[in-house]
Amino acid sequence: MAPLHKASSVRSPSAVSCFSVLAAANPSILPRVLGVFAKLGMVPSKWYSVVTGRCRDELHIDIQMTGLAPAEAEHIAQSLRRIVFVDTVLTSEKLELLSA
Repeated sequence: MAPLHKASSVRSPSAVSCFSVLAAANPSILPRVLGVFAKLGMVPSKWYSVVTGRCRDELHIDIQMTGLAPAEAEHIAQSLRRIVFVDTVLTSEKLELLSA
């Protein structure tokens, strides 16, 4: 019987820090949020943003960053919370399978 996976397709888990940012739909928010990562020499692994709300006056940004230590993720979350017009920053962590 053949093995189910080749050695090159073995997957290992990697921690992914997730940030969900709710802010006013202000043009300055996107570069300010991205700037938090840029100042640390980081590029988010995934980024999704959408304008929401009844009056289209809210901006919801979901960001994922792989390989952060818990202390780094908390530092980033605190920095995001200090940005003008940001109302809420929620954080979570998940495991993502990466090819070895």
